Amino acid sequence: MLRRMKINAHERGLVWREGELIAVLRPGVHWYLDPLLKLEVQIVSPRDPWLVHKDLDLIAKSGMLGNDAVIVDLRDFERALDWIDGRFARILKPGLYVLWTTEHVIRVETLDARAMQLVHGELSVILRSPDASTMLETLNVEPGHVGLWFRDGVYEATLAPGTYAFWKNVGKLKLVVVELRELVLDISGQEIMTADKVTLRLNALITYRITDALRSVTETDGAPQALYRTAQLALREAVGARDLDTLLVSKEALATELAERIGPRATELGITVVAAGIRDIILPGDMKDLMNKVMEAKKAAEASLITRREETAAMRMQSNTAKILESSPTLMKLRELEVLEKVAKNANLTVVLGEDGLANRVVKML
Repeated sequence: MLRRMKINAHERGLVWREGELIAVLRPGVHWYLDPLLKLEVQIVSPRDPWLVHKDLDLIAKSGMLGNDAVIVDLRDFERALDWIDGRFARILKPGLYVLWTTEHVIRVETLDARAMQLVHGELSVILRSPDASTMLETLNVEPGHVGLWFRDGVYEATLAPGTYAFWKNVGKLKLVVVELRELVLDISGQEIMTADKVTLRLNALITYRITDALRSVTETDGAPQALYRTAQLALREAVGARDLDTLLVSKEALATELAERIGPRATELGITVVAAGIRDIILPGDMKDLMNKVMEAKKAAEASLITRREETAAMRMQSNTAKILESSPTLMKLRELEVLEKVAKNANLTVVLGEDGLANRVVKML
């Protein structure tokens, strides 16, 4: 029997005989001799760029598609980027794909995923695709930070600020973002005993900056936490070697010693200590009362000392004045007149001058 097969425009016909592909028909009318009715024709549309078929491997390997399609066969370590009509379509994982080229412009980029990092001029477009999150691990490094890339536990590179993508399932990937900006470590609520057995609470601040990102990650699990523990111990040692009075008077010296003590360990952690400071020294309640009483007594003693000094100075001046008057009778007379003038202001007096001087006369009148 002769069978007539018509393929319309924008169609292709797949002709099968007993599970074997024998022809791919282009648009037009085709005649086949089929006396036993064993031919099967499947109509597919190349308007959909993806050919989906349960026997895709047989179709691809038949070689009958010719220039009408692109065959992509990706091995386990390969990935592909598919562009359709100049627009990014999807990321292809390992497997077999057939894309029609008769109705669309197809461009496929095959990549070796063993390099792990995906470097592409249109990375931002690729990352916006729906399947990017399932195929790629993305890292965004903000300004003031760096990214550290480890592959199978081995350091690979330090990444400057930017966006990076890495293939999944091709190795053990570890990405760490490290901040390089100046940071502050707050060491608060430290109860420490001084050399004279006074327990106080102390709050300190450590300003630091990570200068070796790789060392800060590989030397310890958490560099800031390690620096915090080091500062705690250094603070206890420094305070424990001072008595309370010295500590209250020289907080700056304590801060300087703290910075010097933690500096070597900070360098081992990839950290540079910028500054250290003592924020608060909090005394117990009974110690505050005692310190206030001591301060009051000290101030009272200082006030009494100032009063005695002033009295002594006044007596010294009076003594000097008496010596000057004794040696000069004329000055003595003038002094007497001044005294008489002050007395006369407050009383009705009659002054009689005589040879003995004003002093005797005034005394007699009083």
